[in-house]
Amino acid sequence: MPKYRLTIEYDGRPFAGWQRQENTLTVQQVLESAVAGFCGESITVHAAGRTDAGVHARGQVCHIEIENRLSPRKVADALNAHLRPHPVAITACTLADDGFHARFSATGRAYRYRIVNRRAPLTLDKGLAWWVPSGLDSDAMHAAAQVLVGQHDFSSFRATICQARTPVKTLDRLKVKRTGDVIEIFAEARSFLHHQVRILTGSLRLVGEGKWTADDLRDALDARDRTAAGETAPPNGLYLTAVRYGDVATAVPVSAE
Repeated sequence: MPKYRLTIEYDGRPFAGWQRQENTLTVQQVLESAVAGFCGESITVHAAGRTDAGVHARGQVCHIEIENRLSPRKVADALNAHLRPHPVAITACTLADDGFHARFSATGRAYRYRIVNRRAPLTLDKGLAWWVPSGLDSDAMHAAAQVLVGQHDFSSFRATICQARTPVKTLDRLKVKRTGDVIEIFAEARSFLHHQVRILTGSLRLVGEGKWTADDLRDALDARDRTAAGETAPPNGLYLTAVRYGDVATAVPVSAE
């Protein structure tokens, strides 16, 4: 059967996450319903990663296999038509090799976390960023973040329900950048632990507020204990921006330069 690789963006607010669940709306569910709607086939949509409830994506990747060989443009247009009115869109579609798997072929993933750092509450960005009214020193956050780059045991920075086989991960990049009131945290790695980026963000907030130093962040890392790290930042500021296969990213991460 022909296999198609899809690049997807979605607003995570209406969904209980990526993975199909009983009696609730998920991104996987609406995509599988869209496939059934346009070709009548009941299939499983496989994704590069399972985003949590409320988490957004600009560069999620998944693959599907259907009976009939259609042009990628026709597949994308048909899916987008059947996805309405859900806030999910196929932004790219290509034929994939038989050996391609959206999850297991991936060699890297990139996330961006958006903080709006101002006293006024959010209006246009409500549900799309974390509102932090207290002042944050983004330069201090970036400097401290560098102690987390590289291979470490990230037990302090994963959810207690995380099912990963090992807490050891290699964080390739962790950058903090401010533009006006918006602070963005960019994280890149081959793979991440459950809630890892959100816990990193909650911990970096403590640095930005002057409550922690880089040494405190290192102590939290060395403790290998979830209670030693900061809070889990809310899901609404997190975006999956790109998935890498080999040396090519399927979506270009938002510039952090």
